[in-house]
Formats: sequence, structure tokens, C-alpha cells
Amino acid sequence: MITVTPEEFTMVEFDHGTILALVTEVAETVGHDASVDITVEIDQDIPLIGNELRGIDPVEIFVEGGAFEDPKRIRQFQPEAARTIVGRLLLMAADRRSEDFGEVPPNEEISLLVATAWNTYVVGRLDRLGFRSQRQRRLYNFRNRHGFTDTGDAAFDRLWTAESLTWAEIVSLSDDAAAARPEAAV
Repeated sequence: MITVTPEEFTMVEFDHGTILALVTEVAETVGHDASVDITVEIDQDIPLIGNELRGIDPVEIFVEGGAFEDPKRIRQFQPEAARTIVGRLLLMAADRRSEDFGEVPPNEEISLLVATAWNTYVVGRLDRLGFRSQRQRRLYNFRNRHGFTDTGDAAFDRLWTAESLTWAEIVSLSDDAAAARPEAAV
């Protein structure tokens, strides 16, 4: 079962039915296990772009209202942003539930570098499913965190194109990229 709250939006011009249909479509597209319930909580009072996975069984997604807004038309729903956020968090939930992926520490224990690497891996998978991915933006973000090096670019490419990685492989790619930064050698 998929639940979206609130049922009525008063601060933003979002439609409950539209978002429910979007989450349903994204869940099907990414291959979400239909036996695992999904709850999406949207805090329409917060115009920021925060979003997080708060639980994996059932899947609990929390989104600040600004994350689903069109940046050029405030208070208006932007379906592509919502699709990418929901898809990314559903794939992360699937990774966390997968024994093959390996044990992932709690979010607060994941470094910014490794979180960036995991996001790269997840959004690369979304890209292959036809989601908006903004590859160059993701590459620039990865380089800002891991360094502008050939090793970092190779790690990004591996993360972006991989069909199946484990948590340990993601951490290793992130660590190798970070170690290749010129400032890491000092």
C-alpha cells in the first residue's frame, strides 16, 4: 500500500492524487517490492529541499515541500524532481534491504564522501531507467567532494554505469577517489 500525507495541501499547490499516482508509477518503474508498504510524508510548511529515507520496511520517505516545487514557479509541483527524489530513495531502500548489497550503516554514520558516491550509483541506475539525472551536475558534485582527478573521474564512471555494486565496493571507490586528491598526499 502507498500512502501520501497530507491528503490536502494548503501551503503549496500540490495535488494528493497526482503525487500518489506518481509514487505508484515510480515504484513500479524501479521494481519496488509491492509487498513493502510506502509512506511519503510531505511537510508543506518547509520551503527547503531536504528529503530522507527514514525507514525501509515499510519504506518511509520524508520530503520538505520545496523539494517537490518548481524552482521557477514557487508553490507549483514539479513532477520530474519528485520522480527523481522518490526513485532515488526507493532504490536506496531496496539496497538497504538486499543481503547481496551488504550492511549499510545508519545515515548519520555515512560520511559525505560515501553518501555522494552512493547517490552517484543510485542516480546512474535511475538514468538508465529514463529518469532525469543531470549527469554533469552529479559529476561536478562528485569532483567537489572527491577531487578533480583521473582516479576520481574513473570512480564516478564506475559508480554511474554499474548495474550492481555492493556497499563495500561503493565505499572502496569513494575512498580510492578521495585518496588520489592532491591534498590527500600532503
